[in-house]
Amino acid sequence: MTRSNARELAVHLIYSREFTGEEPEVIVSARLDKAYYSLLAEENELYADRPSKSLTKYIDQVVSGVANRAEELNEHIKKYSIGWDISRISRLTRTILQLAMFEVLYVEDVPTGVAISEAVRLAKLYDGDDTGSFVNGILGSFARGLTTEV
Repeated sequence: MTRSNARELAVHLIYSREFTGEEPEVIVSARLDKAYYSLLAEENELYADRPSKSLTKYIDQVVSGVANRAEELNEHIKKYSIGWDISRISRLTRTILQLAMFEVLYVEDVPTGVAISEAVRLAKLYDGDDTGSFVNGILGSFARGLTTEV
């Protein structure tokens, strides 16, 4: 499994938390359980390979981080999604934005450009090309805003 696949898997877990309300640690351990994971592999090729220990650590870090900082991340989304009420942004797109912003702010080994390009890729994959452009615009403004604040 690649980091890109692990990021996509993290989006699945963060998104599912929106509906279940499960604690981040619970959702990660339950969904990465060997038996459960193998059942998912039958439905989605993303789950064909299990994440390594380092990728599991990354997944746990970002799922927990997004859950624990959701309010802060949503404030960033509100600030940079000019003309859009956050409630009009789909949950999946909001999840992708939250993950990318968390990576930029708190995951040291993920360059800003990688976080943005991966978010755009995931937005296009799950919500279409227009959403990819929307996500790119918000994250580009967010990244520029960070450099002017420093």
